Amino acid sequence: MSLSKHTDAAFQKCINPDCAAEFDRGQALFKCPECGELLDTQYNWDKIAVPKKLRNFGQRWATRDSPLDFSGVWRFRELLDFCPDEHKVTIGEGQTVLQQNCAVAQHLGMKADRLYLQYEGLNPSGSFKDNGMAAAFSHAMMVGAKSCACASTGNTSASVALYAHSCGLKCTVFVGSGRIAFGKLSQAMDYGAQTIQILGDFDDCMRQVQSVCSRLSLYLLNSLNPFRLEGQKTIMYRILEGLGWQVPDWIVVPGGNLGNSSAFGKAFLELKQLGLIERIPRLAIVNATGADTLTDLVNNKKLVWNEGKVDQAIIDDYYADLTARNFSPRTCASAIEIARPVNLKKCLRSIDVCNGVVRAVTDEEIVDAKAIIGKYGLGCEPASAATIAGLKHLLDEGIVEKDERVACVLTGHPLKDPNLTVGYHKDRQGKFSNPPVEAPNDLEEIIKLIR
Repeated sequence: MSLSKHTDAAFQKCINPDCAAEFDRGQALFKCPECGELLDTQYNWDKIAVPKKLRNFGQRWATRDSPLDFSGVWRFRELLDFCPDEHKVTIGEGQTVLQQNCAVAQHLGMKADRLYLQYEGLNPSGSFKDNGMAAAFSHAMMVGAKSCACASTGNTSASVALYAHSCGLKCTVFVGSGRIAFGKLSQAMDYGAQTIQILGDFDDCMRQVQSVCSRLSLYLLNSLNPFRLEGQKTIMYRILEGLGWQVPDWIVVPGGNLGNSSAFGKAFLELKQLGLIERIPRLAIVNATGADTLTDLVNNKKLVWNEGKVDQAIIDDYYADLTARNFSPRTCASAIEIARPVNLKKCLRSIDVCNGVVRAVTDEEIVDAKAIIGKYGLGCEPASAATIAGLKHLLDEGIVEKDERVACVLTGHPLKDPNLTVGYHKDRQGKFSNPPVEAPNDLEEIIKLIR
């Protein structure tokens, strides 16, 4: 629990234990002004009326005519109580599904009733990002922001553009040239954002947007923003809600910029501190082999949280090598095509809190898993399918037991990247391809083709 000099319910704190500087919640910061490290949103819990049992949050289903109770983020507002209700932004995010999927479980060789798919594609912009934007834009409203910006592989730009339109903020999104799925790019343009395509990858965009926001005092909406991650915590609350407030054995999530994994570990740490859960589930983070920075750093370079005293030299040497090799990540899962994840250190904390593991899967494994989810589940974008591909590895290794209860986070809607899906099936790119069959314009010949 935080012992803070701040008297407000919420404040910001540097994650570097050698700094641990604290800042008012009313400041728009995306890194510590003292040492340049990441910031956390922290709480003085004794000033917040947190329900004594998690199931008490379920009572708000009876008052869903209230926009804040309808929101799958603000329904849990006492667990992210950093701004007054009058500043809270919602456009109906968090109406998601936790689907028990016996068919995919059996395909993986699991006990049939042990697998759940947390489908975030039902959010207004079609991805999990809306959870974070509801929180981040609420903070933006609280601090009086007028203009905002983000760097994006696609989903962030779509979500930021949608929420900026709702809030009346000017919006600029930076995307890598040729490095974004058209389904996502179309959203940013359609929602009215100024879209700037940088001749580079996401890491280049991320570097530029930070400089632009600092120079022009724009409100940054990437997951460097500590308030955005507060909204993403609620994905875990809804999984618990869907499980009758029971804790699963495992949470499996795609890697990428590591905002989700960072938020999930923080969520469970806080719930345990508050006495709202008795145990913390294990966390599995799955990257693509073409963008496997976390996998390499954790599994091979042995980088660990170490109570916040992360060995910066390991990170610096690793990134210097990426630069020297002119490395740019490449994967069909564009949402996780990131080589220098900004939330790396917070993710290391989550791995520590959740006794987590990290794996990487190939593009071939991702598209095959995507086809399986589509056939038996709700469909998802490519990055989401990394969870099922990674779970298969963990089951084969015996790290996840076949009778353990697992919740895999499907981060986005299948129509985010339809070109990849059509290509996989039409061009018979994998063993689960389901290509269309050409038929003459003749009834009898068509009937012959019906299986």
